[in-house]
Amino acid sequence: MELTVIRERCVGAGMCALTAPGLFDQDEDEGLVVLLDARPPREHHTSARVAAGACPAGVISVIEHASVSGSPDPH
Repeated sequence: MELTVIRERCVGAGMCALTAPGLFDQDEDEGLVVLLDARPPREHHTSARVAAGACPAGVISVIEHASVSGSPDPH
């Protein structure tokens, strides 16, 4: 899994930081999203998906990677 954000479209609602604090934060100046881990470990994949879905501005993208065996990438 890989995460990307578009800070320019962020509205500073903070849902990402509340839902997945190990992956997202907000900067102190503007309150915009800060991506802390673009390639989160497997145990954070569910919270990353929830945070992406909860973002009112839709600025978080989740890119799923498949491994050679066809199962999701453990990274």
